[in-house]
Parts: sequence; structure tokens; C-alpha cells
Amino acid sequence: MPFTIAFVPGVTLTKWTTAWEERRPGTALAFVATDDPVGTLRSGEADVAFLRLPVPREGLSLIPLYEEQAVVVLPKDHPLAAADSLTLADLGGEDRAAGDPADAVDLVAAGGGIVILPHSLARMHARKSLVSRPVTDAEPSTIALAWLAESTTDDVEEWIGIVRGRTANSSRAALPEEPKKAPMPPRQKKPQPTVKKTKFPNRKKG
Repeated sequence: MPFTIAFVPGVTLTKWTTAWEERRPGTALAFVATDDPVGTLRSGEADVAFLRLPVPREGLSLIPLYEEQAVVVLPKDHPLAAADSLTLADLGGEDRAAGDPADAVDLVAAGGGIVILPHSLARMHARKSLVSRPVTDAEPSTIALAWLAESTTDDVEEWIGIVRGRTANSSRAALPEEPKKAPMPPRQKKPQPTVKKTKFPNRKKG
């Protein structure tokens, strides 16, 4: 059975999956891209999930991992596009595009207002006709690792360790012992050459 990871759009898993493949080469990974990571966990379709908080937490164990900056996506020719960053007050009079991120970006591209998204989603749906600018006072989104508390298997523990940055040497997974090297024999000192002292007869004073 593969170890199955659910994830919401915008999450990059490469660094963690690479570490897993090095430590658990006998256990394949499977992936589920989903907008309902909690439902995917509860249905048993995934062992762990990467999600955006907040979510219903009943029965879940959660580890917050990192925060994503919120950005506003707007047309390149929009008057606010010239700014390096914006505030919510700057955007107060703007129409907001609704729907899922892909649909909202489509609306923005068609002149249907603006949309505020986590930075990774804005990058995923980038268009040449659009730009994104940080919204300095918008609430960031938090990416977390979640799993069912009642289903904390050895594989789940191993994955948690990888995500937390635990090294292979400190991993809870059993690792093969490295063969011990035979001790080096002590270095023997080379015998020093013996120098014979030659005695000269005392010279008589003339």
C-alpha cells in the first residue's frame, strides 16, 4: 500500500518527498490534489494532508508549518499596479472577483475586479496581462500538516519527522547499522639510529 498525501493547490512537496524516497525506498508515495483535504482524510483516501487553516479540527492532529503572504491580483494597466505594495484601505473601493482561485483570476483578466489570494495561488494562476502585489495588512494564510489522531501509524510518524526537519539519524524509523571499522593499529615508532661517540686522546700542551 502506498503512503498517500493529500494537498491543497499551491503546496510544493518536493523537498519532503525526496527525503522520504531516501529513507523509505520500499514504500511508494501516492498523491491526491484536493480542495477538501479534511474530507479526504476522514474518508481514508489519504494518510496525511497539507491544508490551509482554518479547518474543522475535530479528530485531527495539526502542525502549522508556514505562513503565506496575501497578494492582490489586478490588471497590469490598473492604476494601483504601479505600487510596490498595497493595503486593504487602498483596495477598499475595488470590486472583488468571486469564485475559486482559477475562476476569480479569469474574472480579473476579463476586467471583473480584483482578487486577494495566497501568494502561491496567485503564482499558480499567473497571467501575462495581470500582476500581483503584496497586501501588507491582509491576514496571511497558514499551511499546516494534518492527520487523523487515531491513525498515527509509523509511516505517519516518519512523515512528521521529515516535515519537521528531523534528520535520518534522529528518525524514529529503524535504520540499518553501519559496519564498524576495525581499529587502526597503533603507530610504531621508528628506531632511532645509534650514534657512536668517538673519544679523542687528550692533546699534550707544548
